[in-house]
Amino acid sequence: MHGHNAGLAWSETVRILARELSSVRDRRLLVIDDEPVFCEFVRRIAEAEGFDVAVVEDADSFKQAYLEREPAAIILDLVMPDVEGIELLQYLASQGCQSRIFIVSGYSPEYPRLAKAVACSRGMTNVEALAKPIKATQLRAALASLSA
Repeated sequence: MHGHNAGLAWSETVRILARELSSVRDRRLLVIDDEPVFCEFVRRIAEAEGFDVAVVEDADSFKQAYLEREPAAIILDLVMPDVEGIELLQYLASQGCQSRIFIVSGYSPEYPRLAKAVACSRGMTNVEALAKPIKATQLRAALASLSA
């Protein structure tokens, strides 16, 4: 039990340091997903980690939020009823996007990998694929990697 607590204190210290080291801009997260439950899950965890989170559901809101916020990271659902995730990736590439992008999908794990390849071919190397369902620990690790 003692080891667990020591680990917790250490991670808290690291989190505080990470928060102090990174500027406000580095804490902006933009999420586009059509599942409210998933959006809330991401918001809850990201805000607890000190992120400023914006959640959008459609392409126009996404583009507007991206331009206004210049997020450090983007969580992008690939498969949504009215939005094609690949198109948004291409939009981001055309904008010279420097954000870290996490592509999520609950469908075939091949799909995010394919999207990542598309992004890389457009010169976006800061892209990671995450398969749903995403565990809280996975999401925290992904967000923590932003400060690394």
